[in-house]
Parts: sequence; structure tokens; C-alpha cells
Amino acid sequence: MFSKILIANRGEIACRIIQTAHRMGIRCVAVYSDADANAHHVAMADEAFHIGPAPSSESYLRGEKIIEIAKQSGAQAVHPGYGFLSENTGFAEACEANNLVFIGPPSSAIAAMGSKSAAKAIMEKAGVPLVPGYHGDDQSPETLRKEAEKCGFPLLLKAVAGGGGKGMRVVEHMGEFDEALAAAKREAKNAFGNPDMLIERYLTQPRHVEIQVFCDQSGNGVYLAERDCSVQRRHQKVLEEAPAPGLSEETRKAMGDAAVKAAQAINYVGAGTVEFLYDVDGSFFFMEMNTRLQVEHPVTEMVTGQDLVEWQLKVAWGEPLPLEQSQVKTRGHALEARIYAEDPDQDFLPATGNLRYLSTPDESAHVRVDTGVIEGDEISIHYDPMIAKLIVWDETRDQAINRMVQALEHYRIAGVKTNIRFLHALADSQPFREADLTTGFIDTHRDLLFPKSKLDTHKALVLAAGFVLEERKSTESVSTDPWSPFGRRNSWRLNSEYAQPLQLQVGDEIHELKILEKDDRYQVFVNDSVYSLTAKLDDDYLQAVVNGHRISIHGNLHNDQLVLFYEGDTFNCTVYRENYVSEDMAPEGGLNAPMNGAIVAVQAKVGDAVTAGQTLVIMEAMKMEHAIKAPADGVVTEIFFSEGEQVSEGAELIAIEIAKESAEEAG
Repeated sequence: MFSKILIANRGEIACRIIQTAHRMGIRCVAVYSDADANAHHVAMADEAFHIGPAPSSESYLRGEKIIEIAKQSGAQAVHPGYGFLSENTGFAEACEANNLVFIGPPSSAIAAMGSKSAAKAIMEKAGVPLVPGYHGDDQSPETLRKEAEKCGFPLLLKAVAGGGGKGMRVVEHMGEFDEALAAAKREAKNAFGNPDMLIERYLTQPRHVEIQVFCDQSGNGVYLAERDCSVQRRHQKVLEEAPAPGLSEETRKAMGDAAVKAAQAINYVGAGTVEFLYDVDGSFFFMEMNTRLQVEHPVTEMVTGQDLVEWQLKVAWGEPLPLEQSQVKTRGHALEARIYAEDPDQDFLPATGNLRYLSTPDESAHVRVDTGVIEGDEISIHYDPMIAKLIVWDETRDQAINRMVQALEHYRIAGVKTNIRFLHALADSQPFREADLTTGFIDTHRDLLFPKSKLDTHKALVLAAGFVLEERKSTESVSTDPWSPFGRRNSWRLNSEYAQPLQLQVGDEIHELKILEKDDRYQVFVNDSVYSLTAKLDDDYLQAVVNGHRISIHGNLHNDQLVLFYEGDTFNCTVYRENYVSEDMAPEGGLNAPMNGAIVAVQAKVGDAVTAGQTLVIMEAMKMEHAIKAPADGVVTEIFFSEGEQVSEGAELIAIEIAKESAEEAG
């Protein structure tokens, strides 16, 4: 077995590989960019080498530099993880040329599946069922339009070299085709260096079901059950599970056999995933093959009891597959939720910030957390915004869902926006519990997945007041006389009863509270309501009784910013000070950057008349494009940034003089 490997990746997957490698007695070499100098994967590795500046193009995508470091460190093999260079044919070839084992398939297999159009041709020849569409070499706009008409609408434009939802657009009718094609080609070129597209019929109620396959160097192949990855946003997976609910054993076997046939058609070696679209009538169609370990591989591990990274290392060393097909068994049900730094309420815009507070559920045989960050780490604009993967297992799907709901309630983050509340609503929703799954699940059930807060505002304010007051007590200086009231930071006054004021800002609204402390309890006045409150704070855990209702919450107070966590929900407020003045970041009609990122395209000039909803600027952040649209009809009066420039969240991008008619309608 290898004695030392280099991991050409970062974050969660690098940590995941190191864990198994260390368990097997293998030393690990990490690489890191400027942004990752203090990253968790660097601390876990036996040694680490600096590889370049923060942008991935100058660090984690520098294949020649990684190979140089691998040789310098004495590593015998390179594990690419997923993303970055994991499906780069040139990098796999370079490893082979430098006598380094690439822990993945042969470069020829990556090349065969790297082009989605070429892959479909190979699968068609191998007898694997395909979705109707076009995957030819002629990429002229005229040919693509003609093939789009032939395929029919709705259709899916997909980058031939793509993955992760990038370079992909759903087109409902021909009127949208040209703009969608231009955007998809541009995004594909930026992400993969290849703007070529394929066209597929867009099935309206499909499920995304994929098969985990494994092949050894002797040509043996097995499949390790299937995963359902139907719940997606922006064509990126949000919640995955194994096994896929509702599939017959006959369908499972047919899919598995087709997946192994697909892998063996390209002389595959190692871990791979064959993805299918599963239609309501039980038919399934080949979509693509990912020639690497998948993000969602833990759910397969949880139901099979196998360590897929260990399998990768053994197969790369030349050992046979650990199991034959008849020996592969599954037990129970597993779910994985991807916890992202993003704002679901703003169309899942990626978020950045510091993980100033991070508390995760306890790990056990039922709960697993795969992550590459710790409290205090920064979520930057340079990499994918995934914070962690939360994986649960139980005997049945219903029990596993209950585990997931509970685990999400115990996952608490402050300092950056996350999708935890959204995931909690999703996992606990009735349609998901009933396995009413399609790739359009989120759009179909949007009202259920963006619920109102479980805490009414008044009760949340009372709890917030209790947290703030108890936090203040915990930081009081110790008086020489422990019974003296003069050392207390409360409302005590000599010979009088005084209600202490407390202002809490929620959004743009400032709430005036008054608190009267009596013995071991408080009276909290909110508007015309009076609440009786007792509270006890132990670190971040508040036990309170509000008007006889006993309630326990967790919270984090930092620089007057308070976040309370309750049953998967959060309540955010600010301890208001007079110097907190809210100012508009841009004049009326201005367009602001919704996040940190780069300007990809400016589609207007000073003096242009624009209409409401027209795309004026396209930004890229965390490998995804975001269109910034005109808020109303008007005329562009000033443009503040050019293509290629980096901008910060809130920066004014374009000034627009709103047309009089639009202003009157708004009024």
C-alpha cells in the first residue's frame, strides 16, 4: 500500500481523504493557497506546501505545480478529490507521465466522459438508454437553433464539459433561446474553458437517480446501490438519500447493470457515478458519468457500511475490489444535507463572512458531519460556499428524516447566512416525507420551504432581552461586597423602582422594551404587553420561562449582534445604539452588488434607455453567475465598474434615472 499521498484539493473533501488515509497508516501531503494558510485540512495533514494566491486558477488548478510538489515531497500518488483537477484529462496524463499514481480512472476514461456529447455517443453504442436531444460537434448558433426546434421545448442547454449546474439553462420557448445560449456558453467557458453545448429534452417531472459504480484494474465492476438526488436548486444537489424511495428491485437491478455496462464500456477504474433521469413511467435515461468520487458518497457509505475512499486507495494500489456484486448489501436509509453559506430568501445568493459561532450536532452511529471548517474560519468568495455535509442514518426512511430534522436543529451558525432553516423546512415538509420527489421539488413547494418564523416577534424579543441581560450579568466585575447592588448592571435604583430601557432592532424596525428586575425574575414591557420572564444562561444555552411557557434556546451575542436558535429557526436582532444610523447604500434607481464577486459582463452603456427586468450587469461569485436587473424603466446615467473588476457587497454598480411614469407607479 502507498506510504504517502498528496491531496490535490482543499476543505471538506481533503479532510475526508486524510481521515481514511491516516486510519490506513498512509501519510498525507496537503497543498494550500494564500486564503487557506490556516485551513483545517492543512492542520490535519502530515505536511503542507503553499501553492499560490487565493484564486483557484492560480493555486488549486495549477497541475504542474502540484506534480512538482508531489515529487518533491516523495508522494507516490495524488488524490484529486472532487472539483478542481479531479476530471482534468491533462492532469491525469501528467501524473502518469511523472510516475505518480492518479487515484482515479485512466485519463482515457476521463476524456471519454469529459465531453457530455461524446459520452452520450459512447453510451448509445453500449446500449445505455439516452434522453432525446443533440450532442453533435457542429456548434454554430444556426445548427443549435434547428436542433432545439427538433428536440422540442422545454429543453435543457448543458455544457459538454460541465458539472455542478454550471453552464446549464432551462429554455421554455424559442424566444428565450438566444439569450440562454449566450449565458450558458459564457458561464461554461469561464468555468471549464469550453463553451460547447449539448441539447436535451427537459423532462417535466423527472427524478435524478444515480448509481455508485466501482471497477478494479482487472476489469471487474460492481454497483453499490443508488442515490436519489432529485432535490436541487440551480441544478445543484441540496439533499440526497440512499436508497432511492419507491424504486422496484427490478428497476434497481436494471439501473445498476446499465451503470456497470457504461463504466466497462470505457475501461473504467476506481469510483464513478452514473447519473440517470428517472421518469414517472419508470423509464430511465443516461444523463452523464462523473469520473470521480461524488460529494454525496457518504450516504452510500452509511447504507453499505463501506469506506469508498479506502476502496479508491486499494484499487489504485492494484488490489481487486473488496466485494463481489452478490456480497454488496444495504441496510437502513441515509440522508445528506449540504449546508451552504447562502441566502435562500434571496434566490440562494452565495454569502461570505466569518464563522464567529459554530456548534454542530454530536456525531454517532446515526449522525455524521463532514466539514473542512472550524469556528472562526472565513467563508471567502474564492471557493464553493459549502460549509459542511450533514449525514444521518436510521433503520427506515421516516426515522432517518426525523434524525435529519433533529440534527439540523442542533446545527447552529452565526456570522454568515446559511441555508439551515431552509433545509429544516425541506426535510420536515410533508411532500418530502411522502417522497413526492422531482427535480422541480423546490419550485413546486416553495411556500412550504420558506415558512414564517416559529417564534412570534414579541416572544422572541422577550427571549432576546433575557439573553442580553443574563449575558451582561455573566460579565459583571466582582464587587468586594458580593451583596452590594452597586456592582450590578441592571435597573436597580436607591429608594425607587426603575424600568431599564432596552432597544432591539429587527430589520429596519426598532423595538422599545422596558425591563423591571424583581428578585430572580424580570417583567418585560413590549408595547402594551407585559411578560413575566425568568432566565438562566449557561454559556450559549438559555433556559427561560415566559408567562408560564418553559422554553430553551441557544444564542450568540457578538458586538451587539444577537442570534437566537430555536428548532431549526433563527431570530436575528441588534442591541440598538444611537450611533447605528441606517443609510441607503445607493441613491434611488441605483443598482448594488448583492454579494462580493467579479463583474463578468456589463450589458448597458451610459445613456441607454432600459426597461424593468432588463439584465444590465452579470456578476460571478463562488463559480456561479448572477444577473443584476433594472428595477424600473429609466436611463443609465453612470456606470461605476468595468468587466473583470472585483466588487464588494453593497457597492453601487450602475445609476439609473427612473422614468417619471415608473416613479409615479411606484408612488
